[in-house]
Parts: sequence; C-alpha cells; structure tokens
Amino acid sequence: MIIIDIQNDYFPGGRMELVGAEAAAERAAFVLGRFRAARLPVVHVRHESVQPGATFFLPGTAGAQIHPMVAPLPGETIIDKHDHNAFRHTELMAVLQQFTATRLTLCGMMTHMCVDTGVRAAFDLGFPCRLVADACATRDLVHNGRVVPAADVQAAYLASLGEVFAKVVNAVDVDLPRTWRSPACVCAKPFLPVSSSR
Repeated sequence: MIIIDIQNDYFPGGRMELVGAEAAAERAAFVLGRFRAARLPVVHVRHESVQPGATFFLPGTAGAQIHPMVAPLPGETIIDKHDHNAFRHTELMAVLQQFTATRLTLCGMMTHMCVDTGVRAAFDLGFPCRLVADACATRDLVHNGRVVPAADVQAAYLASLGEVFAKVVNAVDVDLPRTWRSPACVCAKPFLPVSSSR
C-alpha cells in the first residue's frame, strides 16, 4: 500500500485544508491497519515543498508531517518527494523492487494532483493498481471563473483513473489475498528505510 501525502496541512487548521480530509484519513487508517495486521508492505510518501513561493508542506513545519491517523511505525518506510510524482527523483521504485511488489494499493491526497499523478506513473511502470476512493480527498477548484466543487473534482478524477489506470474501490472492499506478496502499504517486516521519520 502506498499512502500519498496524508499530511497535517491538508486538515482543519492547516495551510491547504481539503474537503473531507478527516474522513479520508480514517478510511486510510482502516486499510493501513489491515495491511499491518497481515504483515504486508506499506510505503508512506511525504511531500516537502522546496519551490520558491511554496505556501504549505514547508520543510521543518508541523504541517509537513504525516498526520497522526496514519503515522508511520518505527521501521516503516518513508519516501520524501518534492514533486507531484512520487517516483520522480525518489527511491520509490527501488523500494518496490526490494519488496518484490507486483500490485499496488494506493490512497492519499490530493486526488486531483499527487494521487492522480502517482497512479498514472505506477501504471506506466507496469504495476496493476488499486485506488481506495474513500481514502482520498481533494478540494474545490476554479475553472473559467466557475467553482468546481470538491465532490465533482473527486468524482471526475476517480472516474478517469478507473477507466484504465486503476481498479477503484472503497476501503471496506479492499481484500488482502495471500497471493499478494507485496501490495504497497506499510511494512511490519524488517526493512532498512530509505528515509526515517524525523
């Protein structure tokens, strides 16, 4: 299971509050607990914004830290990224190869940005993907002066990803077949992290 950018700035009081972040994190935590109980691998992806003018996920701030509901356990793998694509300029692919991952389960925030980019990148790299819809969240967008509600953004992006790039499911429907040796989520097995929690 790959958990993408479920970080404090996306929650109430943060610098980029999303619609439904808390509910999505609860669903992500539910799936995470199942992966941990089954001793299946998990990767936490954390975004740090280093571009000039960035307003959230600033390095060293509380807002950039992974939210407590899905906080990594000691020894779990954390991948730090500075781009929308979790595979770009990171060790994510090397970690998945070390896990001998053949299929990925993904969730996170924002649906229309880093989740969408991550799923498409994983698909392009040859991974069958499963996206946990209710463990993702996004926000209202504006197009041509018109506000597009978060629910519509969410529906459009999930529908698009579900067309080709991923099997879109809800948290309660995530099955953990024993044949899944390494879906991407956090790992209770011994593993040398690429990046340790700060």
